[in-house]
Amino acid sequence: MRSASLNFEPVPKIDISASPQAGPGPSGLAASLTLAGMSLGYGVVQLDLTIVNTALNAIGSSLGGGVSKLQWVVSAYTIAFAAFILTAGALGDRIGAKRIFMAGFAIFTAASVACALAPNAAFLISARCVQGLAAAILVPNSLALLSHAYPDEKARGRAVGIWAAGASLALTAGPFVGGGLIMLVGWRSIFLVNLPIGLVGLWLAWRFAGETTRSPGREIDLPGQIAAIAALGFLAGAIIEGGSLGWHNPFVIAGFAAFAISAALFLWREAHAPQPMLPLSLFRHRMFALTSLIGLLVNVAIYGLIFVLSLYFQQVNGLSPFATGLAFVPMMGAVLPVNLIAPRIAERIGAPATIAAGAVLSAVGCLAALGVDANTSYWAICMQLIAMSTGLGLLVPPLTSTLLGSVEKSRSGIAAGVLNATRQTGSVLGVALFGSLVGQSSAFMTGLHASLTISAGVLLAAAAAIWWGSSIDMAGHEQ
Repeated sequence: MRSASLNFEPVPKIDISASPQAGPGPSGLAASLTLAGMSLGYGVVQLDLTIVNTALNAIGSSLGGGVSKLQWVVSAYTIAFAAFILTAGALGDRIGAKRIFMAGFAIFTAASVACALAPNAAFLISARCVQGLAAAILVPNSLALLSHAYPDEKARGRAVGIWAAGASLALTAGPFVGGGLIMLVGWRSIFLVNLPIGLVGLWLAWRFAGETTRSPGREIDLPGQIAAIAALGFLAGAIIEGGSLGWHNPFVIAGFAAFAISAALFLWREAHAPQPMLPLSLFRHRMFALTSLIGLLVNVAIYGLIFVLSLYFQQVNGLSPFATGLAFVPMMGAVLPVNLIAPRIAERIGAPATIAAGAVLSAVGCLAALGVDANTSYWAICMQLIAMSTGLGLLVPPLTSTLLGSVEKSRSGIAAGVLNATRQTGSVLGVALFGSLVGQSSAFMTGLHASLTISAGVLLAAAAAIWWGSSIDMAGHEQ
């Protein structure tokens, strides 16, 4: 089955033999409306990944708290998303994908309303965390329900393509839509827009989606899940607070120590659990391990920069939220068409070379932007921003296909989940690290230049890693 790769995030392949089904799925109009409901579920998750960026300045002015609080507003969502996405798929297998999808959509909608009503930053951060948990539930289970609705492989491939394209559009439109809503209504409206989406999506799922067969024997790796949440939360917290409290602060040091302990416990648990949430045996495949690492590194660089650039446009350049949204349109919009041609380029020069070329192009964009200062006009840096996002669009499709091709088809679902989780983890770390740099710097631009330099180095390291891995594989085949 072909996989659509229009989105920033990978589109998991579905292996029907490995996914429990409850007989033939719905057909005709019911299948189409199921697709609409699943697309709304995935789309709203992607929308909330980017729509918040244009609201950062307004949220900070309204609720206070400085850069570290804004980092938590963004990171609370992605931490929960990254930490729960592997377990959420297993939960759908155990309870039924329709049941858990509807529960996730209801939770996401309610949490969005809570975000809109937040009286202070702490409440908003907590509600964003619940949103992220619900997002993790929506993504894998929406795909499972699509698999059930379209048993024919070709029809399923087209449906997954539409599902991914809708999410890509939502992700790209997020900054623009957010900026417009903030200008017309205020920052709270960016969360209230999820209410009608949630109600329509819930009705479509309830009315038209068919339920999958429950697998009560599917275990939930609760100890591993708790350790994963703790490790990611402690690491992000230590980096974020290190920017405001100082790296030698006892609480920051304790956070890094707690991360090390939690990560060790997680790895121990996953090595010994009968049904681990993250099978460590997957990482014995060199290309799987490398592509997972590259997914993390790329998101550290790109999504960390999106956070910092949002602050730069508004706090340094003085752009309105709507103008900031417009500023991101060329950058985000470049990804979609490049995604479409990336597979063809990979067919001509090979997937590793395409991934490396994309990473290098993004790195060049970062290095070219080092000349930016407080007086630089938007148009003077527009091409650098487009280069960064074009590189991202070029590398994601072959990165996804290479990762999925490195494991057996029966494990493609968990493999795609791992890539989703590692990329979201990269987003968490990028926002935490770069936000700390601009937050602790006496001059914002010093932190921005440091972020650009680190991003370039990380992207070049990713290019070198995939090139090295492919060279070893080629040498092995020649022997």
